[in-house]
Amino acid sequence: MGPVLAGVLQLLALTGALALVHKPLGNHMARVYSSDEHWRVERWIYRGIGIDPGTQMRWPAYLRGVLAFSVAGVLFLYLVQRTQDVLPLSLGFRAVDPDQAFNTAVSFVTNTNWQSYSGEQAMGHLVQTAGLAVQNFASAAVGMAVAVALVRGFARSRTGELGNFWADLVRGTVRVLVPLATLGAVVLAACGVIQNFSGIHEVGRFTGGSQQWNGGAVASQEAIKLLGTNGGGYFNANSAHPFENPTPFTNLFEIFLILVIPFSITRTFGVMVGSVRQGYAILATMATIWVAFVALMMWTEFAHRGPAFEIAGGAMEGKEVRFGVGASSIFAVSTTLTSTGAVDSFHSSFTGLGGGIAMLGMMLGEIAPGGVGSGLYGMLVMAVTAVFVAGLMVGRTPEYLGKKIGTREIKLAACHLLVTPALVLILTACALALPTPVNSTTGSGAHGFSEILYAYTSGANNNGSAFAGLDADTRWFNTTIGLAMLLGRFLPMVFVLALAGSLAGQRPVPVTTGTLRTDKPLFSGLLVGAILILAGLTYFPALALGPLAEGLAA
Repeated sequence: MGPVLAGVLQLLALTGALALVHKPLGNHMARVYSSDEHWRVERWIYRGIGIDPGTQMRWPAYLRGVLAFSVAGVLFLYLVQRTQDVLPLSLGFRAVDPDQAFNTAVSFVTNTNWQSYSGEQAMGHLVQTAGLAVQNFASAAVGMAVAVALVRGFARSRTGELGNFWADLVRGTVRVLVPLATLGAVVLAACGVIQNFSGIHEVGRFTGGSQQWNGGAVASQEAIKLLGTNGGGYFNANSAHPFENPTPFTNLFEIFLILVIPFSITRTFGVMVGSVRQGYAILATMATIWVAFVALMMWTEFAHRGPAFEIAGGAMEGKEVRFGVGASSIFAVSTTLTSTGAVDSFHSSFTGLGGGIAMLGMMLGEIAPGGVGSGLYGMLVMAVTAVFVAGLMVGRTPEYLGKKIGTREIKLAACHLLVTPALVLILTACALALPTPVNSTTGSGAHGFSEILYAYTSGANNNGSAFAGLDADTRWFNTTIGLAMLLGRFLPMVFVLALAGSLAGQRPVPVTTGTLRTDKPLFSGLLVGAILILAGLTYFPALALGPLAEGLAA
């Protein structure tokens, strides 16, 4: 079997698996967020934190809950890292430096999982499990809660109430993330991913050289890092490391974990707004972009010409031979079109155009299918924008799901769309203008520019992957990327929740013959075009200076 055919077959198998679970998982999540019943363990949690899950919140109260919970998470994770040297199961590692502790705490709380350190050389078992792995659950649950709040904004009318953040947070964790992560961890452990609390041990002492490795509860953390679109690995090589991803099957299963909730939550959206066809329209938009990006990535990585590439079956630099070009391309697209950031190959070693495709996936806003929760609300904001543009074209008041898209709504949507590009481009320009940051790049010319552009794109979009040639463990990058992650996560949430409150307070608009049908393929095509034009062209000049210049010069 040729490598191209193997890649295509893996893509088909992955698509089939996602299609099988789309309806049952999507319906389950709709029931989770619509139910008035509370499990016993959930009631214990509510009593422990002192809240009434039946209290309905308007958008400012919902936002305060999101921010308060996230700030508490940042402080806890920062303190755990700073006191690591006196905590049990530290493996003898010292306390993490202040700037790196800040960067890492922000990274995991914002669902970014950017790592400017080598996990196996910096973090002990307690920090990994009680700190980082716990935040993998928490940050994913926060994203899902905000998405559900926006969906309720479309589904409800003449009320500003969006639900209860604390109830949504607990339910998403207890009923969705924990069961699925447990099942995923069992599958990964059964297939060879390690799961232990082993200390540091030396290997290869009798073969003329040696290496030191430590074990860890890797299978359990690997499952939630992918399922929650987090991405931070136990080891510096991330999902390219055989302890995290030993076989071609585990590689395909890990891609499945990345995509399963973001694609299935479109069904949840359709059920909750009372029109499954609306969910299918959003799903079709996401799937179209994802498949197109996978096809482009495979083409750039397989078609690179030269004797070495032809013998290897494609551009194999930076890719694991046990996965090959096809599987690595699917993983790279899936991890950058979501907010995962996990890698089974090194994006810096991709061809110039291949690296540009990975970068563009993040620049679109990671909405195809996007992160857990964040992908859905990002796509719905784009849908609101597309409806507004269509309304301008035909001279009608734009409507979406029975809600008018007026001045307030489009201003909030526009602010949401502009936050991330502003962060990426301004911070990249500052890093290039100052003398010190550019010394962290190992590449020169267009590739050196791409390393810095990729870093801020990844941070502001809460992705977490990187071009490996950048030394980001400096005070400048730890601080500025940390700020990019914070602002890139929470400013969009402010606009999303404000938009949800505005929509929930409206009276429903009756459907007429002039209403744009947003459950048809025509609207999906319009939405794809709006995404590529409004988001993609924003970054075109920067892409032309980096990956496009590198790719065309190859």
